[in-house]
Amino acid sequence: MSTPSVVNEARAVLVGVDLGGGASFDATLDELALLAESAGDTPVARLIARRKAPDAALFLGSGKADELKALVTESGGHCVIFDQTLSPTQQRNLERHLGVEVLDRTGLILEIFAARAQSFEGKLQVELAQLQYLSNRLVRRWTHLERQRGGVGHRGGPGERQIELDRRMIGERIKALKLRLDKVKRQRGTQRRSRERAGTFRVSLIGYTNAGKSTLFNALVKARSYAADQLFATLDTTTRQLYLEDARRSVTLSDTVGFIRDLPHTLVKAFAATLQEAAEADLLLHVVDAASPVLAEQMVEVERVLAEIDAADIAQILVYNKFDQLAESQRPRALVDVLELDGGRRIPRVFVSALHGNGLAELRGLLSAALLGGGDSRIPDTAAPDASVVPSDHDLSPASALLQRHA
Repeated sequence: MSTPSVVNEARAVLVGVDLGGGASFDATLDELALLAESAGDTPVARLIARRKAPDAALFLGSGKADELKALVTESGGHCVIFDQTLSPTQQRNLERHLGVEVLDRTGLILEIFAARAQSFEGKLQVELAQLQYLSNRLVRRWTHLERQRGGVGHRGGPGERQIELDRRMIGERIKALKLRLDKVKRQRGTQRRSRERAGTFRVSLIGYTNAGKSTLFNALVKARSYAADQLFATLDTTTRQLYLEDARRSVTLSDTVGFIRDLPHTLVKAFAATLQEAAEADLLLHVVDAASPVLAEQMVEVERVLAEIDAADIAQILVYNKFDQLAESQRPRALVDVLELDGGRRIPRVFVSALHGNGLAELRGLLSAALLGGGDSRIPDTAAPDASVVPSDHDLSPASALLQRHA
């Protein structure tokens, strides 16, 4: 099974602005580079700037804008990608100043989502998010059409500008998309109620993008969902039956879209129907990239999005994937333990390599114990993950005993 890639490859110059004050900032711009590569672009240069607050006109200030223009010329860049969200005015001014296309983080993520969505629902959700994003940027895209239209044989009333016509058309399309997505949401609700009546235990895979969720999903249910070492390789929720031999019963396992830092709010709202699979689950498998140097920050971001979709109190099992990529000194002596987070919250943790199959038997054991435990495994407190999380170095307990203590 294949997925389309984004075309129109371009040489991209990456820009990050450190605003201080606790604002999220990636000093290496590595994640932005991965996003650009996922969109089919080639990062050729990077620029870091520091400001107390964004410049109203050019975001990074006139001096840095001139430095950026020289860097674009020197590197032969075709576009500039900012790691933050730009206002429509800032985006328009930067394009005029630099002479190349300017894209912000939100626009880049939307481009990737538009190219990767496969299902009917996914395409509707992406189109809705794109139109909501575009509706605030018509001033940038339609400056050449701001002449008045009207009179006999013309659309619109006397004096109605082209930009106003486009804004009205976008507004009508947004309304139509919301109605269709509401229908999809009701259909999903009907399917969920049917599973509830059948007593189905629902498990959802969640986690930061590129943590290996789809690879783990394929390994557990022998599916062929698209999986690749790139951000947002898959967007559409896929659900399959997973038979657990220890419990002698099946559960439904759903693979959901990955989360990411500064996920556009329009996407969180537009993907409400898809993310509802996680919000309605009996158990969440929080897949973590065990080899990531920013593991703790990624876990915090996932918890933040879970809180936004009212899924923060659902019981979790932490699945530390890609543990085979850890150095020997960092690898656990056993594959299952309990991780205690800030606030005293205790969560079962299992180390796996979805690619090679290590730890999958232990994970199935944890799932069986959760299923036999009755299914009502919600956690009342939801403390953020400890920033000092490291692989455990002590002996571990059997899976069933862990989940009994967890409950």
